[in-house]
This record gives sequence, C-alpha cells and structure tokens, in this order.
Amino acid sequence: MILIDPPLVPWRGRLWSHLASDTSYDELHAFARAAGLPERGFDRDHYDVPEEAYADMVAAGAQPVSSRELVGRLVSAGLRRRRRQHPAPPEHPAVPRH
Repeated sequence: MILIDPPLVPWRGRLWSHLASDTSYDELHAFARAAGLPERGFDRDHYDVPEEAYADMVAAGAQPVSSRELVGRLVSAGLRRRRRQHPAPPEHPAVPRH
C-alpha cells in the first residue's frame, strides 16, 4: 500500500511529506512514476513530496497516515533504510613502551 504523511517537514522554504510503500520499492517507484514525481525525489526508502502535491498524491490513491505510522509500517515490512551513521574512528592499539 502507498502511504503519505502530512506535509510537516520544513526544507528550503517549503513543507514536505514522505511517500512510501509498505509492500515494495517496485510498488513505490511505479506509483511515483505514474504520479509524475521526479526520480531525484527518492531518498533511501521514500519520496519527498512538496505540500502543494499532497492532495494529488491522495487523489491518486496514497493513504494518509501519521509520520509515526508511516515509519512503523516501513519497519514492520522490512523496508526502512536508515541514514548511515558515520563510523566511529578505529581504535588505535596501545603502543608498547619500552
């Protein structure tokens, strides 16, 4: 199922929603193509959708859900891709002192 959360995320002077699928990335990409979303809007596991396109996504069949529910459904489906954390610097072995 295609899901969309409310446009609550501010970025570059606009509010944004997240469009995701709790079924597959193939379903998500097909919906996005049909809805005219640019590929550059895809970010790890969702598409960023500007506030002015929210109603169009719902009219095209996206189910409105809360942000919390969207993330929970992605996690449950095994489709959540978290942002990579920078790895901790490697530990240096102690240099023996003689």
